[in-house]
Amino acid sequence: MLKNRRLAAAMLALPALLAWAAPASAQTAAYPAKSIRWLVPYPAGGGSDFLARTVGQQLSTQIGQPVLIDNKPGGNTAIAAVETGRSAPDGYTILSADNGTMVFNPALYSKLTYNPSKDLVPVTLMGKFPMILVAHPGADFKDAKDFIAKAKAKPGAMSFGSAGAGSPHHLAMELLKVDAGLFMTHIPYRGAAPALTDLAGGQIPAMMVDLAAGGAFIKAGKVRPLAVANAKRLPQLPDVPTFAELGFKNVEASAQVGIVAPAGTPADVVNALQKQVATAINQPAVKQKLIDFGIEPVASTPAQYADLIRTETDKWHKLIKAQRISLD
Repeated sequence: MLKNRRLAAAMLALPALLAWAAPASAQTAAYPAKSIRWLVPYPAGGGSDFLARTVGQQLSTQIGQPVLIDNKPGGNTAIAAVETGRSAPDGYTILSADNGTMVFNPALYSKLTYNPSKDLVPVTLMGKFPMILVAHPGADFKDAKDFIAKAKAKPGAMSFGSAGAGSPHHLAMELLKVDAGLFMTHIPYRGAAPALTDLAGGQIPAMMVDLAAGGAFIKAGKVRPLAVANAKRLPQLPDVPTFAELGFKNVEASAQVGIVAPAGTPADVVNALQKQVATAINQPAVKQKLIDFGIEPVASTPAQYADLIRTETDKWHKLIKAQRISLD
């Protein structure tokens, strides 16, 4: 009788024991089972916001759950990064992170409120915004080589604008300065739009800009593209050479926007999210929409994105240190 009672007790305890011992993959197999909150560290209407909303809409359709875009600008993306890092590591809070968030900020600020390598985990690089050297249409240089020659001939006399100190636009020009041996004066603006307006008006002679921000100005003839900081020519600007074609092989720069999640998010959740986002990006209509906007779609794996962050960190931290750039 006692033996039977013990057997019955053991049988009753078995389901609970199996549930406790179930692997993480079984526990997270239902992901996503509710809405996903997607933080964007910039105001609505910009390139990062467009990318998140375009991909998020398709992602929501695929998973049958709401994808809620939450714009949290401020602190050079740090406010949204901190909030993401402190969120539950369950895949239901994610962040659009650019190379400012993951690469530049640790080198630009001596005291940063988050640690990208400890607080955040890479999910996928969604896309790149290649940088383009653009000039005022009436500037007295006919092409990129002429621009570089004139800037080199009068060190310090020529200025350039940017979307802000420490932005990809600013650092792309610093990369050109180093590779071409230029000394130019930096004029930072609060965003690409006011810088482009002054460029079109002739207040500044040149700047680096991405196609998403500067495409309308280029199309209208208000600014003139001279060269692209990309490995290959852009399909939207087939007649504009790359810097590599002009002899400056190291001048490759882009704003790179990916998705990251809180550190500690289970690997199978990260992988499930990456697969869904990659599927969304590779939908023909979504992909074409991104290309038309000026984004180069990527949809990398978590490992590929992590490798890129490491490579970019090594490259840009050396430049920032050499150029003594700080935002403190």
